[in-house]
Amino acid sequence: MDLLQKIESPDDLKALSFSELATLAKQIRERMVEVTAKTGGHLASSLGAVEIILALHRVFDFSTDRLVFDVGHQSYAHKIITGRNANFDTLRQKGGVSGFPKRGESIYDAHNAGHASDSLSIACGMATARDLKGSDEEIVVLIGDASLSGGMAFEALNQIGNDHKNVTIVLNDNEMSISKNVGALSLYLGKVRMSKPYTWTRDTVEGGLERSGRVGHALVTAGEAAKASVKKLVVPGMFFEDIGIKYIGPIDGHHIGRLEDALEAARHVDGPVLIHAVTQKGRGFAPAEALPEYYHGVSPFDPNTGIAINGASATPTYTEIFGAALALEAAENEDIVAITAGMSSGTGLTEFAERFPRRFIDVGIAEEHAVALAAGLALGGKRPVVAMYSTFLQRAYDQLIIDVALQSLPVVFCVDRAGLVGEDGDTHQGVFDLAYLRSIPNLHIIAPYTATDLYLALQTAFAREDGPTVIRYPRGKIPADGALEEYKAAAAAFEEGFEDARTLPLGKSRRLRDGEDLTIMAAGKMVSVALECAALLAEQGVNAGVVDMLWVKPLDTEAVRLAANTGYVVTIEDGSYKGGFGSAVLEELMLLQLTPRVQTFGLPDRFIQHGSQAALFAEMKLTGPDIAQQILSTIR
Repeated sequence: MDLLQKIESPDDLKALSFSELATLAKQIRERMVEVTAKTGGHLASSLGAVEIILALHRVFDFSTDRLVFDVGHQSYAHKIITGRNANFDTLRQKGGVSGFPKRGESIYDAHNAGHASDSLSIACGMATARDLKGSDEEIVVLIGDASLSGGMAFEALNQIGNDHKNVTIVLNDNEMSISKNVGALSLYLGKVRMSKPYTWTRDTVEGGLERSGRVGHALVTAGEAAKASVKKLVVPGMFFEDIGIKYIGPIDGHHIGRLEDALEAARHVDGPVLIHAVTQKGRGFAPAEALPEYYHGVSPFDPNTGIAINGASATPTYTEIFGAALALEAAENEDIVAITAGMSSGTGLTEFAERFPRRFIDVGIAEEHAVALAAGLALGGKRPVVAMYSTFLQRAYDQLIIDVALQSLPVVFCVDRAGLVGEDGDTHQGVFDLAYLRSIPNLHIIAPYTATDLYLALQTAFAREDGPTVIRYPRGKIPADGALEEYKAAAAAFEEGFEDARTLPLGKSRRLRDGEDLTIMAAGKMVSVALECAALLAEQGVNAGVVDMLWVKPLDTEAVRLAANTGYVVTIEDGSYKGGFGSAVLEELMLLQLTPRVQTFGLPDRFIQHGSQAALFAEMKLTGPDIAQQILSTIR
């Protein structure tokens, strides 16, 4: 029986029996696997949260109540049962269903989730607004154990407990974030899972209370006189109890009946309640159960075997080149320490962690701490490397300025996923880094295009002693096309012994192609676009020079001056054009008091939604043919 096809809204869940719900959960998981096998997505987390989602929608009415997701990696079942199953095949595709909750997509989505550890603050604000208005909607948070480790989550817990806010918090404890959870909270929750009170509660009390009706009935009617004994019953949850948040659990996060009992209990408790649900990441799909980290964010795969469809490629990614280069450097320099925020594999640090475990630090989802920790390491004489996605580095902006740049500390920031990331959408596009980094004093920014330049950039950053260096590179593979061959030839001709160089000359660009009609300036991934554009213009009789700037800060002043001599300067970047690389060139031209025609190509002043990288670059008209056409239109 295909129950899933009969679910048009969450209201349809309430008439189902527990055996029918079990069947529905299985069908939802099959639907997730079917779709993500084609589109990719955050599969393992959503597979583990199906029963929690079903229980939440049976107990609450989220057309009026509010369900706040943390990150949103667990939201696929929520989307499927809230009227989006018919379009779920468009997941993460341009114009299709987003991979994260979006307010504009459904009335059931209360918050545009995407970054970790903010849900409790959002919920606290919603609860405060509710209380000020005098309305009665329920505020519910679904947060994972990894997100709970973020400092912002602790700040919100403190206020929720102190203000006695009526908020229900469901802690989905699957022991995994993107990389395996780390830190004291992870150890604490591990002890909770294994504690005797847990097993006794699970096997004795929960079973008896379920037969009698509701966990909440027993807890609420026990009254204040039984408070001490109830606390003893849940000793592992004393951390939450001590900050004013009642604790229920741990409970089986795949048992809908027990989940509903706990949720009903929470509704009748005055003040905040945390329900600790233990789940299995990747549940119901054997490959994801075996490799939950790999299937956290997965590319298209064979749904029968779980094997990636694209398979291995001879062309490495920028991330892989960085990881290999860092491991080589660390073998020669024992002062190098690598830091990541819960993303060791995603940032290419797996090899480093295996070879140098004492010099590898995963702080969990705590970017602010990661950057301040790096500052402390640098003050202690070490050479810290912070490997982080562009969209997440912005969470540590204050620490970057005050703790690192202000003190001119030699911290190396390897900023992955810079530019358009693609299917993860507006919360993950790395399009603001140049704008938010360029204004920071003492900070250098290198945007390498080739594998060689990425390796040289890392050596250059380690050679610097008087301040921080950012190495910025995109998601995806190193260019391996004709443009790259043209680049290598020009680079070798420009600088003899280029392949043997150990560092990049400070603030020096590389002219790849001469041209008297105009000069195209680009850095990083967009160099290939500039070369393609110049080749297309040549076919139309327009001779365009191409400069790989390499350094976004400090900018090559002489290269800008020479570009101005052609009378027409074009800049291309894969970030926001406001405050980015093009702005830097315009500022330099102003300082030089030069006034050539200038055309800047970059991303518009708006948030870029989800879609493939190719589709988004085409939409933004940032491909070689698009830019060539626009240049021709300007000339004509």
